[in-house]
Amino acid sequence: MNGVLQRLGFDARDRVAVIHADDIGMCQATLPALADLLDFGLVSSAAAMVPCPWFPATAAFCRDHPEVDMGVHLTVNCEWAACRRGALSTRDPASGLLDADGYLHARPRATWEGADPAAVAAELAAQVRRALAAGIDATHVDTHMGTVAHPRFLGAYARVAADHRLPGFFLAQPEERLRARGLGDEAAIAGAGRFVRELEGGGMPLFDDIAMLPLDDPAEHVTAAKRIVDGLRPGLTLLILHPARDTPELRALAPSWRGRVADYEAFLSRDLRDYLRGSGVQVIGYRPLREALRASL
Repeated sequence: MNGVLQRLGFDARDRVAVIHADDIGMCQATLPALADLLDFGLVSSAAAMVPCPWFPATAAFCRDHPEVDMGVHLTVNCEWAACRRGALSTRDPASGLLDADGYLHARPRATWEGADPAAVAAELAAQVRRALAAGIDATHVDTHMGTVAHPRFLGAYARVAADHRLPGFFLAQPEERLRARGLGDEAAIAGAGRFVRELEGGGMPLFDDIAMLPLDDPAEHVTAAKRIVDGLRPGLTLLILHPARDTPELRALAPSWRGRVADYEAFLSRDLRDYLRGSGVQVIGYRPLREALRASL
């Protein structure tokens, strides 16, 4: 049985999900979307992108609503061509964090292949410090585009979580997903698996599975979400959505804008809310995971 669920009083048959809103602060459209979703009651956590232009407004929202379950969405890539972002910690090309124009690389592979792990560690630490200094009571850290889950950066990711006594998003059995994405050779992947299980031995909560609504297909997101709910297995699952309101800014920024709006609208659906409540799935946020971690240290 999942160790953190046991500590929280669940049993081995329970299906438990964190319903998580990603990419908050990426643009203005994410903030009113998150406020609406939190009021509606299906979304249980979110994560802020500290290097992004709407992070100050995100921090202000958290200061005004300290009950919000907000983490730090550790960001070392910038996938958008229309609105670029840089690192907080450096402007040095030798760090390997930056492209030829001085922005974060568009794709994870460029970061995996070129970034100095020490520079990545410094950037992750700077982002968490900025979030805390801005008044966010961070409940966790996680990783934008999965970049810092790479075996080269996994240690830095775990250290920044440990330094602030925060849970990270770590899968209990990461090897299959690392292989599927080509993240490291077999020795590195096996080492990553051992490392994650050592984290669990130190009290770090682990997730059993992850699910995400499709950004590239905006059709029938209520149906897609119901299908995910039906397929949830016993244990702890992270269900990720990327909600945003439909605005001119969002359309100009993100080719995936239709999928983001579909996520937002689906999780304001009374039909989906009733379906989830009748499913037996128990929804929690990251905050109880944080408190369970801190109680174990």
